[in-house]
Amino acid sequence: MATTVIFFFFFFISVIDSSEIQALTSFKLSLNDPLNSLQNWNQSSPLAPCDWHGILCFSGKVHELRLPRLHLTGHLTPKLSELTQLRKLSLHSNSLNGVVPSSLSHCVFLKAIYLHNNSFSGEFPPEILNLKNLQVLNVAHNSLTGNISNVTISKTLRYIDLSSNSISGNIPANFTAVSSLQLINLSYNLFSGEIPASFGQLQNLEYLWLDANLLQGTIPSALANCSSLVHFSVTGNSLTGLIPVTLGSIRNLQVVSLSENSLTGLIPELRAANNSFIGEIPTSIGDCRSLRVLDFEGNKFTGRIPGFLGQMQSLEVISLGRNGFSGRIPDLFGLFRLETLSLNENRLTGVIPLEITKLVNLSVLNLGFNKFSGEIPTNVGDLKGLSVLNLSGCGLTGLIPVSVGGLMKLRVLDLSKQRLTGELPVELFGLPGLQVVNVGNNALHGDVPEGFSSLVSLRYLNLSSNLFTGLIPSNYGFLKSLQVLSMSHNRISGLLPPEIGNCSSLEALELGFNRLKGHIPVQFSKLSNLRKLDLSHNHLTGSIPDQIGKDSSLESLMLNSNSLTGRIPESVSRLANLTVLDLSSNKLNSTIPSSLSRLHSLNYLNLSRNRLEGEIPEALAARFNNASVFIDNPRLCGKPLGLECRSVRRRRRRKLILLVTLAAGGALLLLLCCCGYVFSLWKWRNKIRSGLTRDKKGTPSRTSRASSGGTKGEDNNNNGGPKLVMFNNKITLAETLEATRQFDEENVLSRGRYGLVFKATFKDGMVLSVRRLMDGASITDATFRNQAEALGRVKHKNITVLRGYYCGPPDLRLLVYDYMPNGNLSTLLQEASHQDGHVLNWPMRHLIALGIARGLSFLHSLSIIHGDLKPQNVLFDADFEAHLSEFGLDRLTALTPAEEPSTSSTPVGSLGYIAPEASLMGQASKESDVYSFGIVLLEILTGKKAVMFTEDEDIVKWVKRQLQKGQIVELLEPGLLELDPESSEWEEFLLGIKVGLLCTGGDVVDRPSMVDVVFMLEGCRVGPAISLSADTTLPTSPATVAAS
Repeated sequence: MATTVIFFFFFFISVIDSSEIQALTSFKLSLNDPLNSLQNWNQSSPLAPCDWHGILCFSGKVHELRLPRLHLTGHLTPKLSELTQLRKLSLHSNSLNGVVPSSLSHCVFLKAIYLHNNSFSGEFPPEILNLKNLQVLNVAHNSLTGNISNVTISKTLRYIDLSSNSISGNIPANFTAVSSLQLINLSYNLFSGEIPASFGQLQNLEYLWLDANLLQGTIPSALANCSSLVHFSVTGNSLTGLIPVTLGSIRNLQVVSLSENSLTGLIPELRAANNSFIGEIPTSIGDCRSLRVLDFEGNKFTGRIPGFLGQMQSLEVISLGRNGFSGRIPDLFGLFRLETLSLNENRLTGVIPLEITKLVNLSVLNLGFNKFSGEIPTNVGDLKGLSVLNLSGCGLTGLIPVSVGGLMKLRVLDLSKQRLTGELPVELFGLPGLQVVNVGNNALHGDVPEGFSSLVSLRYLNLSSNLFTGLIPSNYGFLKSLQVLSMSHNRISGLLPPEIGNCSSLEALELGFNRLKGHIPVQFSKLSNLRKLDLSHNHLTGSIPDQIGKDSSLESLMLNSNSLTGRIPESVSRLANLTVLDLSSNKLNSTIPSSLSRLHSLNYLNLSRNRLEGEIPEALAARFNNASVFIDNPRLCGKPLGLECRSVRRRRRRKLILLVTLAAGGALLLLLCCCGYVFSLWKWRNKIRSGLTRDKKGTPSRTSRASSGGTKGEDNNNNGGPKLVMFNNKITLAETLEATRQFDEENVLSRGRYGLVFKATFKDGMVLSVRRLMDGASITDATFRNQAEALGRVKHKNITVLRGYYCGPPDLRLLVYDYMPNGNLSTLLQEASHQDGHVLNWPMRHLIALGIARGLSFLHSLSIIHGDLKPQNVLFDADFEAHLSEFGLDRLTALTPAEEPSTSSTPVGSLGYIAPEASLMGQASKESDVYSFGIVLLEILTGKKAVMFTEDEDIVKWVKRQLQKGQIVELLEPGLLELDPESSEWEEFLLGIKVGLLCTGGDVVDRPSMVDVVFMLEGCRVGPAISLSADTTLPTSPATVAAS
């Protein structure tokens, strides 16, 4: 009986397998395969059909049939319905014709159908829309007909694309029952009737495209309930009536396209911010006399701001910031209703006109980051209703007008990054509503004002990078709402007032680079919300308070370059959120607490240049395995310093003595044996010799002796010439010249703005990269050596580490790096595209992007700006680990002896990768580095070169356009085309695209930091390919690139 059951079981399995083979064979016979892609569809294969091209099986059953982009022609056979376990059918981008068989509705497990970009015709089978597991349906760009008005639609559907067909009838009303829908594309069909108001029930809907149909009626105001809607387009229909004002309440809505309809009524607001419009503002806008809001912020408009805006008397808001407008501010001074004038981040010139004070209803005046000249208008105080005044980064000079004290409604005052002089007017301290004051990066002087203590609403106070002197007022302790107090880079002296500990809302206290002295007040431990404490580069003494461990929110503690003494408190280990700890250049003593290794969030540590002693805790040394973290502590020992501790030395000395004793005894025994053998041989030879000569009496025997002699050669101690300064090994200039063949052109690896990079192959097989800096640099030899030594201490697994340098005759300056045998990212992506991308799958691309992000995050943690991030500056070692190059070199080429580090000119990037504000201002920043990384990330993911686009469209706009069209597959590099939309890798890819778009945001404030980028990219990859247990994102080296 059991044998019979087993027989019938295997017979049943064979029948199922043979039916699938027959169905697929029938499908193959109905096709024309010009590329022979199906040549391995052989029924005799023991694993058929699971080893056939394009077939994916599970438990012996066909689950996926994937044959896209193979130039197949022919038709679909109804026998495909015999693939009863089919989950995915992907035949898109071929030339298939005929009808879509209705029998596909028998494949009840189907989750995704991709038949777009073919030549299917006939009626679209509506039964397919009712498949209970269907999530994705794309039959766009065919010639399908039919009516789906009364069809029942599966509730599992998330994406439906029927665009570019000839399907007619009303839009199905029961779309609204499908709560999972995120994308509906019915464009370019023959749908008629009205847009169902019940669309407003689709809370997850992001994209609704109904272009080029025969729709009538009005736009339903219920669409405002689609809270997730991003893109709504009904261009080319016959819609009438008013545009619902409720559309403006959809917070996520980015694009509304209503062109080519018959809509009527007024347009009270025109908002087109954060797009890519170019050219000048159309003059026809001047005809909209009733317009109240004009918002073109974040586009690419150029030319002058049109004067006709001054005649649009109804305007209340003009927002033209973040464009490319030039020239002077036009005459807008008759717009008495104007409440907001935002012209920031353009190229406006001239002086700020005095007539601007005629705008009596103005509440927000934002002119920051332009190229104005002159001074702040003295009558600015006439704008009595002003609540926000932002003139930052405009290059204004002179004094801050006393009339500012008359702006009684002022909440935000930003006059930073100017060339303002003089003292702060005392009238400023009488503004009761002032919440933000930023006058950083000017040349203001005088004592630190006490008057700020009367501004009880003050939340942000930035006086940094000025010439303020005197003491920090103790009455600042009354500022209970203060969140940020920044007074770094001044000449402030005296003691730290303990009263600051009463600022209960304080999150950041930045007092570095001053002349403060005395102890750190224990009262600072009461600052329970404090996240950053920077007291570095002062003259503080005493010990670090034990109570500092009470600041549980502290993330960054920088006490370096003071004269602090005593132990490192054990309480520091209770700062669970601490990521940066810098206690270097003090006089701290005793041992390093082993409890520091329990700070799991800590990724930057610097304890160098102190008087610490004892053994470095093993767990801490394992995490920060870099000598520069602990260097210049004479009594400190253990890894990674390479200095053995006494206890270890004793154990090793005993072992050494034992080994030496045994070796010496063995050698002595061997020597005695040899001597005995030689003595016996000598006696035997003498005995024979005496027998041969006994007849020759008195004649001595003549023995010839071999004499050895020679002359000593003189040691010229040349060793090949002047030595390179190498941090890990010793090579000479002569050896380097020989290794590069006297800097032969054939050995050139790359050419950059800082000179040529050569491949150096030494006689012992060692290979290095040698950069020969361009001649004519203004930096002195002493400064060059100091800068090179400092740069050599900057180490991370994802940057190119400086291994040595040469500075000397004949007018030659060299930098030595590890050789990167696998080229750069640009070459790698180009090779991948030539091989259809198969060399770079998604995990590899993700690892490359993550490595770049970690390297850049590390540089930013040391306040090093890369300035020219692009694929050519990302190199790969033998293990294909990404390394950033071309950073920090401006310090080695362009500084004069009198210059400070802050005045060094960081390179501002390359075409296609440079951030708009960096190009505009001619100065790179951390934010512009983030932008460049975003461009590189999009290039890695899409395979599109950033430099291949036109002046009107860059890679960011192209990516956004594909997303808006729902053509996500167009973003995929050829090597990623087979990503399954149902797989985690598909979602990871889309998350990567989102990170790239965040990094390339037009507003620098909206861009994430590189620490955040690393966190997001790590979260993008949930598979086993990446271990998140060892975070190498932030510095393991405390090296600081000094300028002196």
